[in-house]
Amino acid sequence: MICNSIEDFTAALPAYGAILGIDLGSKTIGVATSDVTRAIATPLILIERKSREKDLAALLKAAQSREAVGVIYGMPLQMDGFEGERAALTRSFAARIAASWDVPTTFWDERLSTAAVERILIGEADLSRARRKQVVDKSAAAFILQGALDRMHRLPR
Repeated sequence: MICNSIEDFTAALPAYGAILGIDLGSKTIGVATSDVTRAIATPLILIERKSREKDLAALLKAAQSREAVGVIYGMPLQMDGFEGERAALTRSFAARIAASWDVPTTFWDERLSTAAVERILIGEADLSRARRKQVVDKSAAAFILQGALDRMHRLPR
């Protein structure tokens, strides 16, 4: 079930359970997870894109391992806030996953998330370029997921 807003998504979720955050790239898929109380997002895995079937299988395996009850995709909006080609690809991918995995699904603005994570990894963590490449997408997924979780916790109950 694809929800049109974070409010609808939150209302559709059970009281407890992990949520996956997805940063969909052309070569990799960064995956993060929340704890069951949905307070903290943590990087989980980086999936190397191979084919639709293999990407789907890897994502569903990650979801099952965490007993995830929902998924939030980073929505790559353009800087003017409009959706472009990458956003359409993200919506299409989410629809394919939703057809195989019936949990609440929504999207969260991911503008500048990778850039923010890169700054953190360079400045605070002082990681080399090679090491940053290994962690940036799953860290971006955690950054996206944490933003959505923070918003969810500010919603009226």
